[in-house]
Amino acid sequence: MQALLNAIATMDLPTDAQRIFHGRGGLYPGCEQWALDAFPPVFVLTSFQPASDDELAAVGTALATRWQQLAPGEPLNWVFQCRHEGRTETRLMDGKVPEPHVVTEQGAEFRVHVLKGQNHGLFLDMAEGRRWVRDYVTAHPVGGRGATILNLFAYTCAFSVVALQAGAKQVVNVDMSRGAIAIGQQNHQFNGLSGGASFLAHDIFSSWGKIKRSGPYELVIVDPPSFQRGSFVATKDYARLMHRLHDLLMPGGHVLLCLNAPELGVDFLQDQMRELAPELTFVERVANPAVFADVDEARALKVLVYAAPGL
Repeated sequence: MQALLNAIATMDLPTDAQRIFHGRGGLYPGCEQWALDAFPPVFVLTSFQPASDDELAAVGTALATRWQQLAPGEPLNWVFQCRHEGRTETRLMDGKVPEPHVVTEQGAEFRVHVLKGQNHGLFLDMAEGRRWVRDYVTAHPVGGRGATILNLFAYTCAFSVVALQAGAKQVVNVDMSRGAIAIGQQNHQFNGLSGGASFLAHDIFSSWGKIKRSGPYELVIVDPPSFQRGSFVATKDYARLMHRLHDLLMPGGHVLLCLNAPELGVDFLQDQMRELAPELTFVERVANPAVFADVDEARALKVLVYAAPGL
């Protein structure tokens, strides 16, 4: 785990939420089980294999040493989570976690919850996807009124927050989890966004009527889980979404397709798009944050941009 300890010893003072060390990318042999994230003022160490007391003690010592260099006299707060064989165990190792715990990213504020569940409320690997949406909305004012956006599988609505901050006219957020949608509404409140967003706790596959009613959209964001039993299985359900894109997009509109499944490469999305939505043109793959570099880019998060034909 020396590479992890080296990353801690040389890290800068984190202000925004960010990944510090990404062993999962395979660039540090022997450290594949480890990830370290900063959700200021809390560090979250994740292991995908059981960790020994000695290993945790070594990380704790490294964090304490570096923290005293970066923030002398300030308390160290850190959490350890082990994910192994379908089980998740989370414990507070030192300090405390604020409640509510609100972090920043690129000028936006988001509520997170690092002591429960595997998904903490903000996916750090999607930071460049959110930056792309912000830049897109800024560059595509529709008739001077701002873009209309459909945010499918919205989770806690981070895409919506950055889009509205950039001047979007309307964002329709859809997610079947009422709890996630409720946090998404809080995220808009934290950022002083009182209008422009609608929130629909809805299973998109049960009915498309409510979703189509607010369209067509300048931008459709599709960011589903790769596998969630009873909700979405990428290998069979992504095709059902692609069939709908033509009806959801306005002429000249764009779609952001996201997939975080290591076993499915870029070809999985591109081949299906050629077959199911041939009228849409591939534009680019959005780069992931540098810290999430992977020995095999096909395994890493896929964020692809497609464009609809204009009038």
